[in-house]
Amino acid sequence: MNIVALVGSLRNESYNRKLAEWIKERYKDKFQLDMADIGALPHYNQDDELDPPDVVAVFKRQVADADGVLIVTPEYNWSVPGVLKNALDWLSRVDKVLVNKPVMIVGVSTGMMGTIRAQLHLRQILQSPGLTAKVLPPAGNEVLINFVNQKFDESGQLTDAATIQLLDQVIGRFVQWIAQSGR
Repeated sequence: MNIVALVGSLRNESYNRKLAEWIKERYKDKFQLDMADIGALPHYNQDDELDPPDVVAVFKRQVADADGVLIVTPEYNWSVPGVLKNALDWLSRVDKVLVNKPVMIVGVSTGMMGTIRAQLHLRQILQSPGLTAKVLPPAGNEVLINFVNQKFDESGQLTDAATIQLLDQVIGRFVQWIAQSGR
């Protein structure tokens, strides 16, 4: 099984990036997780959508070829980071590679609310006509990791037992969600 990760933070020491890397390592026996370089994408421009820059074509092919998509998002100003929204805008046009693609949303924050507002906005965006992804339903599948700075050690390893248990359960359900989708 091949899953592509869209990490909504460009920061080198991003906790969201650390979480994606941790997921990649922990579940390597269940799936291959490839990180898409959404920071390399140019700003979406409708004038370019029929003949997109090579980096956009490669990105869209990476998502199209994946069995599922893992979105790992921070929350900026109570919403979705611009770099992630830009990537979704590219995916929503012409060949619309996210339509019916299984998607899971996770996010971490140093604050109390996790990334609840960004994740709610993402769920709305992912149901728009150009995307209509098969997002893992929220009931019991929310991964809103708060106070993340207390849950990773200095080497970038997630150490919080309750968070690890939650991820094991929800990622297990995501793998089943992908398998049930026929991918």
